[in-house]
Amino acid sequence: MSTPSILCIEDEADVLALISRLLTRAGYRVETAATGREALVKIAQSHPTLILLDLMLPDIDGFALCEILRHNRATATIPIMLLSGWTSPEARHVGLELGALDYVVKPFSPRDLLQRVKRLMEVRAIPA
Repeated sequence: MSTPSILCIEDEADVLALISRLLTRAGYRVETAATGREALVKIAQSHPTLILLDLMLPDIDGFALCEILRHNRATATIPIMLLSGWTSPEARHVGLELGALDYVVKPFSPRDLLQRVKRLMEVRAIPA
C-alpha cells in the first residue's frame, strides 16, 4: 500500500513549512500549494488522500474551493480539513455544510492537528 498523501493549501509560508514538517515526520507524503488555482492543478495530477485547506487564499477562497471539489465527481470524496484564523461558529458551520470533515482554528497545536489528521485517515481506513 502506498504512503497516504496530503495536500496542504496555505498561503502563509511559515504555517505551510510547519505543517509540512509535522506531517512528513509522521510518515505522510506532503505536497503544498499557496493558491487555489495551484491546488486545483495538483489535485488533478496527484489525487491526494487528504486536503488541508486554508480559508483565506489570495485567489480562490477556501469556501469556494471546497465547493468546487465537492461538486466534482473525481474529488468529491477526498476528505477536507479546513484551517482558518476565523473563530466564528458561522465560518465553521459554513465550512462543514460545504463538505469539510473538520475545521481547525489557527493558531493550532501541532499535536492536535496531527491527531485530527490521523483521525480522518482512520475514518477513511487509510493507515499512516
